[in-house]
Amino acid sequence: MKMVKSLLLGTAAGLVATAGAQAADLPVKAKPVQYVKICSLYGAGFYYMPGTDTCIKVGGFARAEVNFGAGGSFAPSFINWDARSTNTQAWRTRAGITADARSQTAYGTLRGYAYLAATSDNSIGQGAVTNGTGATAYDRLYSPAAFIQFAGFTMGRTGSFFDFDGMGYSNQSNVWGSAQGGNGIEVWAYTAQLGNGLSASIAAENNNGRRVGVATIAGASNTAAGQSMPDIVGNLRIDQAWGSAQIMGAYHQVNYGVVGNPSDEAGWAFGAGLKVNLPMLGKGDYIIGQFTYGVGAIDYVGSGLAQAQTTQRGGTISYGPAWDSVLTGTGTTADLTTGWSITGGLEHNWVPGWKTSLYGAYGKLEYSTAASTSLQLAAAGTTVGSSANWSYWQVGSRTVWTPVTNLDLSVEVMYQVQNTAFTGATIGDNSWWSGMFRAQRNFYP
Repeated sequence: MKMVKSLLLGTAAGLVATAGAQAADLPVKAKPVQYVKICSLYGAGFYYMPGTDTCIKVGGFARAEVNFGAGGSFAPSFINWDARSTNTQAWRTRAGITADARSQTAYGTLRGYAYLAATSDNSIGQGAVTNGTGATAYDRLYSPAAFIQFAGFTMGRTGSFFDFDGMGYSNQSNVWGSAQGGNGIEVWAYTAQLGNGLSASIAAENNNGRRVGVATIAGASNTAAGQSMPDIVGNLRIDQAWGSAQIMGAYHQVNYGVVGNPSDEAGWAFGAGLKVNLPMLGKGDYIIGQFTYGVGAIDYVGSGLAQAQTTQRGGTISYGPAWDSVLTGTGTTADLTTGWSITGGLEHNWVPGWKTSLYGAYGKLEYSTAASTSLQLAAAGTTVGSSANWSYWQVGSRTVWTPVTNLDLSVEVMYQVQNTAFTGATIGDNSWWSGMFRAQRNFYP
């Protein structure tokens, strides 16, 4: 009996050992590994960089467009559209990659933003007709924005703190208005959040990025001295559910680079902007506008005015002098240029995937009698004593179809009139139509 009992116990122990060994050999289901951890602190598209507490969002776009009667990105061009050597079409392909990195600190959010873009342009502007690449084809890599934000400070290249109407209702790089077509400007700024959507900012910004130039006595060249002081920009802004509003001002140094020229002068600009959301018309609808007045700080009035110099159209001269200041007399005195502009647009969403905008702009530059006389010397065929004042206005419309998420197909038309400076047999006002087709695929998460 004792032998049987021992045999049974031994057999049971063997079975338990065998079962344990077999169980040890069975595969154990591992816990799932989350290779990309979502970061919900800053909105959609952010994820944690592995092994860090930094959240990053990567985005970008690819774009193809054709412009008619305009430069790339639908920039109005004051050129001779009737000349046989003018390329009336502008073809542009562009792509950009953005990276937005953020992390929390004891002083608030630390943010770094970078935007790298490449563009390829063909047949823009006027010049000898060539085969293959076109008259003014070029390819370039550039960075429209790169900045750091920390504890209320913004440092790097971004939009000016003067800007309000960024013209998101149009594809164009406008003539009037202070916004620089998405290219930005170098800034060192501080923004104080005052509560209830109210904020105040003060910024030192790159003076060279806002220069239109100083005209010589003959009005034909630029004699500005080297940069020695930044522009000082300030704004007071409110952002709430109903929309946004802003008032802003800027100081702009005007200096002269020739011996015997006047002492440095203070140019300045003032502006006000208003945006009102219109949900009663459609989801995402809004109307926006900005008014700017400047003396000796003309780039704030019109960031695209550098292209509005002496050009020809159909045998006449389309003359629109654009300078911060004009030397007069013997060159020991100068008069600052005065200008003002107004821009605005309305965007309406018909149904999801379809939206249309209507927009317009008007601006004018005004010169003293002495400045007009100086500039008149550079305008052949003009009447002596006539005014250098000129104005330009435009109206346009854009319709965007988004057949699938993150694909925008748009068509845009614009009519514009330039009321030229001076009078004389070879001087004439100009008007023309522009059109644009654009396809853009956005990579935003």
